Amino acid sequence: MGLFDFFSSPDAKRKEEVRSGAVVPDRSERKRCWDARDSFYQCLDKHNVIDSTKGAGKATADKECAKENKQFGEDCATAWVKYFKQYRVADYQKKQTLERLKKEGANKMAIEAGAEKK
Repeated sequence: MGLFDFFSSPDAKRKEEVRSGAVVPDRSERKRCWDARDSFYQCLDKHNVIDSTKGAGKATADKECAKENKQFGEDCATAWVKYFKQYRVADYQKKQTLERLKKEGANKMAIEAGAEKK
């Protein structure tokens, strides 16, 4: 008897396999995940929460966005949930740094990627 034998329907089994990372989500499952993520982010934005993983932000998110967070966790692979929560913080920090540099008068530099010249 395996872990997934406890689920009553093939849909529930598939959903758990996606959440655990045992199978790759298909297009509709990815869309459902992104929609759940966006809904969770909207709730966090509404309550001015950037980091929902620790401190006061976690407490507020747990209280005010519990429904959205639960749906996010159900519709996305566990690793994706962790990644998206960390990405939100990193993206905010990047934007804050760029804004600070802009206010300080830093010049924007064009960077080109390509092969090294010899």
